[in-house]
Amino acid sequence: MQRAAVRSDVPGIAALMRRSVLELFPHFHDERETASAARYLTEPDVVLIDDGTYFVHEVAGEVVACGGWSKRDKLYTGSGDRPDDGRLLDPATEPARVRAMFVRADWTRRGLGRETLAACARDARAAGFRSLVLMATLPGVPLYRSFGFREVKRTRVPLPDGVTLAGVEMDYPLD
Repeated sequence: MQRAAVRSDVPGIAALMRRSVLELFPHFHDERETASAARYLTEPDVVLIDDGTYFVHEVAGEVVACGGWSKRDKLYTGSGDRPDDGRLLDPATEPARVRAMFVRADWTRRGLGRETLAACARDARAAGFRSLVLMATLPGVPLYRSFGFREVKRTRVPLPDGVTLAGVEMDYPLD
């Protein structure tokens, strides 16, 4: 069942994020990249929860998938802290950001990611946004493509320890 995340979900979200990276990244990344991603990309962003734009899928009291969108300027966790990360985006001229999508390996390919993306699109559209953008890591690219996101460009995502991950900037029109 999908629902809005609350602060008490943070430990379960963090555990899911780490487990998802450790289980799924080795299919796309080497050991060093996976370890770095597990360290730097798995910190829940409580601003998303406080903004009411983050969702969890819970089964038998356990978080098995999570993800959401942001009306703020930060594109992805692990991008480093910038002074304007908390700045509210202008829905008329800037895209909303899809953020922190994770699914436990044994729950992939069951429509949970698609359901989360649909909720993101619905809510961002209702807030006046005209498009969504995201920085995809390789495990997420097939989901985003199948949902209708288009590749803008391939890039490298720098992490604080000097490791860089292959990334794909993607966008999705909401009109």
